[in-house]
Amino acid sequence: MLRIIDARTGEPAPAAPARRAPTRVEAHAPGRDATALRVLLVADLLVRALELDGTPAWAVLTGAAERDGPRKDAAALGIRPFEDGTAGPVPGTGQGVRVVSDGEDAEGEGEGGGEGEGEGEGGDAQGVATVAVAPVHPAVPDLADPDAVRLALLERHHHARVDLDATALDEARATLAGLRGAVADWARRPSRPVPAELRDRLRAAWEDDLDAPGVLRVLRQVRTDPDLPDGARFETCAYADRFLGLHLTRDVGSAP
Repeated sequence: MLRIIDARTGEPAPAAPARRAPTRVEAHAPGRDATALRVLLVADLLVRALELDGTPAWAVLTGAAERDGPRKDAAALGIRPFEDGTAGPVPGTGQGVRVVSDGEDAEGEGEGGGEGEGEGEGGDAQGVATVAVAPVHPAVPDLADPDAVRLALLERHHHARVDLDATALDEARATLAGLRGAVADWARRPSRPVPAELRDRLRAAWEDDLDAPGVLRVLRQVRTDPDLPDGARFETCAYADRFLGLHLTRDVGSAP
C-alpha cells in the first residue's frame, strides 16, 4: 500500500482509501519558484504512484495567485496538468492529500479546502494527510534543460534540500543521456518481462513515501547486472519510467 510521511504527525499514513475511490491530490504552490515547482513535481509523483496502484487520482492546484506561469513551468518538466482547486471536492472522493512546501502550516486550508474535502476518509482540511517538500536553491530554476532539472530533483528525497547548481544539472544531464542511450540499445534486443523481484523492489520504493532515489538506485543496478537480459533491462526501465516521468524511451529507434 502506498504510504507517505504525514507532516502533521511525522508518522506514515496511507495515501489512498481502503476502497478504490479517487484520492484528491492538492498541490499548494503559492509562488513561482523552484520550491513551488518541486511541490508540483512531488504531487505528480503521488498521482503516478496512486494510478500505478490502481487508485484514481484528482490533481488540483491551490494557492497560486497566478496560475499560467506555474503551469507552464510544470508542463516543461513533464508534470501533468492540474485542475483549478477552487472548484471544490469531487463527489465520492475517498480522501485528500496535500503537498506543501516545508514550513507551511501542515493543517492549514488551501483554496479548495473547507467542508467536504477528504470526505469519507480524511474529514475536513485539518484531517487531510500532508506531504512536506524541502526547499530548492537557487529560487529561480534554470529550465533550459527541463528533463535534467526533473532528474536532479528526483535524485534527492523530497524531504531533503536540493541545490540546483551547474554541477548538479551537468551530472543529471550526463546520467540521463547515458541511461536513454542504454535503453535505446536494449530496445533492439528481444523483449523479456520485468523480473518479479525487480518489479517488487520498484513498487516497494515508490510506495514507501515516494522514494524516487530508491527507484533510481534500482535502475542503476539494472544497468550493471551482468545476468539480466537486455530485453528485461528495457522493460524494467520503461516500467519504472511510468513513475519517474523521465522519457527514458525517447531515443528508441534513433540509436546507431
